[in-house]
Amino acid sequence: MRELNLLWIQSGGCGGCTLSLLNAEQPSLMERLADAGIRLLWHPSLSEASGQEALDILRACAEGRERLDILCLEGAVMTGPAGSGRFHMLAGTGRPMMAWIAELAMRAAHVLAIGTCAAYGGITSTGVSGSASGATGLQFHGERPGGLLSAAFRAGAGLPVVNVAGCPTHPGWVLDTLLALALERLGEADLDSLRRPRFYADHLVHHGCPRNEYYEFKASAEKTSDLGCLMENLGCKGTQAHADCNTRLWNGSGSCLRGGYACISCTEPRFEEPGHPFAETPKVAGIPIGLPSDMPKAWFVALAALSKSATPRRVRENATSDHLVVAPAVKRTGLK
Repeated sequence: MRELNLLWIQSGGCGGCTLSLLNAEQPSLMERLADAGIRLLWHPSLSEASGQEALDILRACAEGRERLDILCLEGAVMTGPAGSGRFHMLAGTGRPMMAWIAELAMRAAHVLAIGTCAAYGGITSTGVSGSASGATGLQFHGERPGGLLSAAFRAGAGLPVVNVAGCPTHPGWVLDTLLALALERLGEADLDSLRRPRFYADHLVHHGCPRNEYYEFKASAEKTSDLGCLMENLGCKGTQAHADCNTRLWNGSGSCLRGGYACISCTEPRFEEPGHPFAETPKVAGIPIGLPSDMPKAWFVALAALSKSATPRRVRENATSDHLVVAPAVKRTGLK
């Protein structure tokens, strides 16, 4: 298997996807790259090269003197002011970072947007500052195709930009994507309509949620410390968010919901501006606006009413407590 050259660059973002990536376990980041035959040409936080040495690496890739198999961008592309890109200049070059990104993307066999900022604009693109900075994704602006690169862009190997979305990304999503590319096992059919790898985007955060029993009986939490389902009152979007967070745990043991935090759907375009506080569920006539992604409203209303009428006392009372107050009954199952 031929060694692949990987160049990782950062633009408008917080660096959180890199921090998440460093938590990769079994195998670790460097072990997985070595196993996949991937050579890290340069990373702004992990490489020793800096200053002129780093610029020489970027120039060699941009000019085609160094083969560029995989380009990873972390952070949104800053195109402001007025499309000039001069809000984010690459030090020592006199050129906007967006020009470097576009040039490197044209040379790369594969282009990956690491994190929701690079994929869709993300938190960097919000509000007045995001509008002024022109923050955008590589090949999407929000859910609309076409960011820095056109909707028709294809990297050298034929794929569009692969959006490893998340805020931050799970280290496994990044490493599994890189491994699939190294094994030539990632095609366009393996990406969903928002160009996320389907191995994690075909799941919902709801799958494996530790609060699923409360959800089934619509036994809802009323405050953040409660054990009940967070969907009805506290803004949880796990039934709509595409990710495997509760089956592929973070650091081997955790997820937002396991930590008591509602899912804010951070793998989706425009999650950062939901139009309401993250920890509140907007409703119309008492019905949550954000229903499960594939459930008609009428069915949800009917099932919710039925579920609440059948809620066991244990589930109902535990839902509004911060600890178990009613334990499951000790009872023979009747099975032989």
